[in-house]
Amino acid sequence: MKTFRTLALAIAAIACMAAASDPSERLPDPAQEARARDLFKEVRCLVCQNESIDDSEAALARDLRLLVRDQVKQGRSDAQIRAFLTERYGEFVLLKPPFSAGNAVLWLTPLVVLLAGGGLMVALLRRRRVPEAGPEALSAEEEARLKGLLEGE
Repeated sequence: MKTFRTLALAIAAIACMAAASDPSERLPDPAQEARARDLFKEVRCLVCQNESIDDSEAALARDLRLLVRDQVKQGRSDAQIRAFLTERYGEFVLLKPPFSAGNAVLWLTPLVVLLAGGGLMVALLRRRRVPEAGPEALSAEEEARLKGLLEGE
């Protein structure tokens, strides 16, 4: 099973490794191609997931590169292209999604958990810090009983 998993990971890594750029796909205008390449670095490959479409050789990444090039060719701005991709594939398609109410929970939950844990720890430590009183003195009855036990031995 471990060998199969390693083999599967190796095949996936090879499939998603080198930057794929078929010369026939490139835009004729170098400025537009440079803009498209910059956008490629911001868009996540939905197959490889932790790579940009610029770095991925997956078929879907190729389709996304063609889509971005087509959008650039049509004269859309970078913001419009990002909005189009986000509308079509969700915020996950962006490697660095903008801060929004939808992903605020993801960013703030670890902080809330850390603060709650710290508060709980402080509360527990304060509860444990009860000043220790010295041993209580024996009552007269207890002293008499103790004296009787010691003399009885």
